[in-house]
Amino acid sequence: MLRTITVGLDGSQESRAAAEWAAREAKLRGLPLKIVHVWEPVPEPMAQAPLLGAETHQHWTERIPREAAQGLRLRHPGVEVRTEQVSGRPAEALAEAAESAELLVLGSRGLGGLGGLMVGSVGLSVIAHADRPVVLVRALEVAADEHEPDPVGVPSAATPFLPVVLGFDVEHPDETLIEFAFDAARRRATLLRIVHGWNPPPYYAYGTPVDPALHEALAAAAAEALAEAVRPWRRKFPDVEVVEVSRYGSAAVHVVEAAREASLVVVGRRIRRSPLGAHIGHVTHAVLHHSAAPVAVVPHG
Repeated sequence: MLRTITVGLDGSQESRAAAEWAAREAKLRGLPLKIVHVWEPVPEPMAQAPLLGAETHQHWTERIPREAAQGLRLRHPGVEVRTEQVSGRPAEALAEAAESAELLVLGSRGLGGLGGLMVGSVGLSVIAHADRPVVLVRALEVAADEHEPDPVGVPSAATPFLPVVLGFDVEHPDETLIEFAFDAARRRATLLRIVHGWNPPPYYAYGTPVDPALHEALAAAAAEALAEAVRPWRRKFPDVEVVEVSRYGSAAVHVVEAAREASLVVVGRRIRRSPLGAHIGHVTHAVLHHSAAPVAVVPHG
């Protein structure tokens, strides 16, 4: 069955920005776009109120995805747009919708300027439970933000894409995550910047005085480990230009820094079937809250 690019829409500014991003992604991938609108049933006492009757609810809940679909078809000719309405709790319904999607797109309120994303409880829950990639998009995100400025510095969607950034874990590289990032860079015909943060082992960090020569040796070893892990993927995607960045310190800090000039940031979430519940991971959690670019969270085993 052909998968779709699915977007959660509730009529808010952030979900409309997510729908525009999803339509652009659908065009890049040659896939249909599906708008999912989740309607939470109104408690019975409220549903009996004259202004909140069943017909009123049906009118407004149908109007939101219908009008959004009409606008998307006009602005993104050639993209097939479908709509679907489901009822229930948004986090659960969207996580279920992700199962049949190539990826799920959600909106997020911006923290202002380049301050990153404000990820609500619904978004975090969906990311933690979805088994498909989830992309978060800021409310004010527009197509030009993902592209280089034109020659005189004016924002434009007609210029080349900014790089795709991949947060890379040398110790636990995952094929699903890496392939997603390479594929995203290839579709955008842009650079893939692979970012790795490293720290010395505890016995170096706490048991040895600062030694520049030792630091250089550890940095060289970390860079070589990154290059070795990426080498097969360079061969698999020879048309993707790759820049490897191996830096001392927090991986989250370095990925967030690289996100300032990125069209998309790709990070992973390890799937854990634990009685304690789902877990996003501290690096991914930090990137979600501080990235200036859309963030794709790719679940992997």
